[in-house]
Amino acid sequence: MNKAHPQSVAVDSKTVEKLTHVSGEQWIKEGLAIIIVGASGDLAKKKTYPSLLSLFTGNLLPSNVVIYGYARSKITNDQLRAKLRPYLDGKAKSDVIEDFLSRCYYQAGDCYGDLVSWSSLNDSITQYEQDLKDTKGIDRSNRLFYFAIPPNVFAETGGAIKVTCMSPNGFSRMIVEKPFGRDLESCKDILQRLGQHFDEQSLYRIDHYLGKELVQNLMVMRFSNLWMENIWNRNCVQCIMLTFKEPFGTEGRGGYFDQYGIIRDIIQNHLLQVMCLLCMECPNKLDGPGSGEKIRNEKVRLLEAMPPVTIDEVFLGQYEGYTDDETITNKDSNCPTFAIIRCFINNPRWAGVPIIFKAGKALNERKAEMRVQFKPAPAAETLFNGVEVPRNELVMKLQPGESIYLKSNIKTPGFSSTPIQSELEVKYDTRYLAKCSSCNPDAYSRLMLDVLRGRSANFVRSDELIRAWEIFTPVLHQIDEENIRPHSYKVGSRGPDEADKFFAEKSGYLRNDAYIWEDGNICRRTTPAEQEDSSDANLKAAFDKFAASDKKMDMQGFVGAAVMCGEGFKTMEEAQTAFNTVDKDADGHICFEELKEFLDTV
Repeated sequence: MNKAHPQSVAVDSKTVEKLTHVSGEQWIKEGLAIIIVGASGDLAKKKTYPSLLSLFTGNLLPSNVVIYGYARSKITNDQLRAKLRPYLDGKAKSDVIEDFLSRCYYQAGDCYGDLVSWSSLNDSITQYEQDLKDTKGIDRSNRLFYFAIPPNVFAETGGAIKVTCMSPNGFSRMIVEKPFGRDLESCKDILQRLGQHFDEQSLYRIDHYLGKELVQNLMVMRFSNLWMENIWNRNCVQCIMLTFKEPFGTEGRGGYFDQYGIIRDIIQNHLLQVMCLLCMECPNKLDGPGSGEKIRNEKVRLLEAMPPVTIDEVFLGQYEGYTDDETITNKDSNCPTFAIIRCFINNPRWAGVPIIFKAGKALNERKAEMRVQFKPAPAAETLFNGVEVPRNELVMKLQPGESIYLKSNIKTPGFSSTPIQSELEVKYDTRYLAKCSSCNPDAYSRLMLDVLRGRSANFVRSDELIRAWEIFTPVLHQIDEENIRPHSYKVGSRGPDEADKFFAEKSGYLRNDAYIWEDGNICRRTTPAEQEDSSDANLKAAFDKFAASDKKMDMQGFVGAAVMCGEGFKTMEEAQTAFNTVDKDADGHICFEELKEFLDTV
């Protein structure tokens, strides 16, 4: 391996020292080696390295940082850089990208527990740290390990790092990716595998949903606004809903997904973590030293107040054509791709309030949101002469298009005094992001910076994990052991036909069908003429949402855009056939004109 010679960060071809909000922290003045375990895999190429580039570009890493990749692929430093470059292009200026790549090195090993290879990597890092001491007088250096590998190799990897590659005079921290098991026992096994080598303070179990802007906003919004505390309880709230929707199916990942299903993949971790922050009691400290453990303590307290889920509180679905995925070997699989689950929190604040989790794949749109519906205003119908007054709702959209809006009632404009629903709204793209492109870093960048800063609040503690699995494991085992069959639904639909009835009965949610938010028209549905006039704009919006930066769209984006424009598919096979017809040059991508031509013909 070549010896690293770190340089200062280059910005606009000039070497500068830029002050940031971490400039005064001690770690940024010390040495740092980042080790990506599983560096040749998709997660590392698509997420980890681009997020590190984002931190590097923003001067949020030490100016002398180096990044080492470790995996079993037999490639050189230059071959690694060539593999990474397509995933970095366009994300920073070319000279910054080249500076970043010049700091990326690679160490191959016969396996993840290969002590000889890990010792060789340690020699390279030690030489880098010695050079820093000799040339810059930096005598303390830290090491960050990112486990972009499956759980079955955690133990051997952790063992090898512990024996050969820990920092002798700085911190050694481990970022660990999910899945953290598929039930309570497998979770405990994974915790034990890593726990035998590292203490809890060194382990950062990452859930990227905790790095999203709107999720990180929750504690500030809840505990810094006087009005919110007074309505945030069982006396005012009818139900709480956490929703995740994707417009595409497993897309060749069916073999992996079939072992887990939508409950394990989304609800038991991502949505449950968001719910904890939405509903937990206020810690006595939210920022600064010691706040991370206080926040996590409150999350655990909340989970301890939740009884295990029972099968009568669960609705399951599976999209038509799911088992057509050739990576799925069990063609009679009962694996759910759609689920609605009702939970309760048995504490004084939330007793009796339905908590609804809803998640699905191959649905009609891409969406992740938190929605709180409040109870009816007292005597509203009597006060307004029998008119049904809509309930208030607070909606926080995580994706796409981060926004917060409060559905509130106002007088109908004009001579009428009938209450209609409008919104008090903050749209992040126009309010903040249009003026500051760096104001919304990706979730992985945020979380990796948190690890470097030693901030633990946005990571999952072991007792949190155990309690989360205690809530879901009994019903998951029952689904598997009794082969409970999911309801079928069409690709591009809202889910199974029976789902709406189940949702309404379990949540008590009352929909205001007269309200539309997305098209900007206040409190009314568009007329047929307006719909026709806006069709081209809707098509352009759909294309922009799902196309890549090169204005090309792959199969996954095609399905999402078509569904957004009202064209559903019965199965993923049907969608693939349609895509192949549109993709005339068979390069796996289509342009706007090709999408428009397809939709015009159907």
